[in-house]
Amino acid sequence: MDWNAQVAQMIEDLETPAFGQALSNALQSIVDFDFTVIFGYVSASVPLALYNDFPEDRRILHVDEYLEGPYLLDPFFLAAGGSVSPGLWRLSEIAPDRFYQGEYFRSYYGQTGLAEEIGYLVRVRKDLMIVVSLMRKSRRFSKPEFKALKAVWPVVDACCRRNWQMAAKESAGAAPELERKIEFAFRSIGQGILTPREREVVEHTLRGHSADAVGKLLGISSGTVRIHRRNIYSKLRINSQGELFSAFLEAITDGQTID
Repeated sequence: MDWNAQVAQMIEDLETPAFGQALSNALQSIVDFDFTVIFGYVSASVPLALYNDFPEDRRILHVDEYLEGPYLLDPFFLAAGGSVSPGLWRLSEIAPDRFYQGEYFRSYYGQTGLAEEIGYLVRVRKDLMIVVSLMRKSRRFSKPEFKALKAVWPVVDACCRRNWQMAAKESAGAAPELERKIEFAFRSIGQGILTPREREVVEHTLRGHSADAVGKLLGISSGTVRIHRRNIYSKLRINSQGELFSAFLEAITDGQTID
């Protein structure tokens, strides 16, 4: 079916379980891509898995494992709680400057084998951002393809806001507990060993920022950031950012203090 017919079907499927598939089909009528996944980011709560069309093996990686902790370092999750405006974005546009060299990419995102991910960021409520991610395995979205998908943003925005307007209310109760869990995960790394400034360096490093970017965020030089990182590794008796990333995930999953 063409775009108009797909949109008509999507409107018919509003507020039903079939909406996610109808939205994906409509977008597929404009540009071809491999996978669609839709998450709802509610404050600091675990994301709502709203729709995906992954085969089983990919669903485990992109949804099940993602929700166990890696989502906390996902640029789309961070964008949902930050200052990125609603609209269509390439992941590369909103990611930290060292995202593709960071441990989140090497340890988790790199396993996805994606050539590119783009996402519609839909602000449904103050505490709820819906992200409709479109993924390709073999090639990036060209400028004309991206432009074509961006042109239908008003339709995607209106339909997603209508379809998921109640999602935030239904899950809002989980947010405070998760917010405390996230805060604990970052603060528990090296508790009693690292200084407050070193913990700040840990958090920004895990989020994918380079030494230069961390320095600008904290008002210190990049050289000082590198010294802090060496001291952090020494104090925690680790040798790599990978071990630091593993420690962070352990803090999320088991709630244990890392020392």
